[in-house]
Amino acid sequence: MKKFLGEFKEFISKGNVVDLAVGVIIGSAFSKIVSSLVDNILMPLIGVILGGVDFSGLSITFQGASIKYGLFIQNIVDFLIVAFCLFTVIKVMNSLDKKMKSKIQKEKEEEKNTEPKKSNEEILLEEIRDLLKEKKTKKKD
Repeated sequence: MKKFLGEFKEFISKGNVVDLAVGVIIGSAFSKIVSSLVDNILMPLIGVILGGVDFSGLSITFQGASIKYGLFIQNIVDFLIVAFCLFTVIKVMNSLDKKMKSKIQKEKEEEKNTEPKKSNEEILLEEIRDLLKEKKTKKKD
């Protein structure tokens, strides 16, 4: 039993599971917001444009069964709005991600192309080295 609980603890503590849970919760909240937008703002406006038609009340009765096609139309509009919102969010995120990657790559290239600044000690040591080389070449001549 301890092994089972240990495996379960390891499973739920992994980042992917937590990320998935957060995504589901935020998705649920986002869905409520979009449903409210559709139900309370867009569908009444569409109804006014179409002459006062309330889609949620549209239905057909067939042999005692009520077929509520108005709710189906409303759910289709809801889905299209959710899909459009997600598309827009993902498009913006991909654009920002692409810009960030490009900026990081440029910084790395600039870092490679830029020579590191030499300290005063290094400069002096190089000058001494060059003077010693010069002195040796003069002695050989």
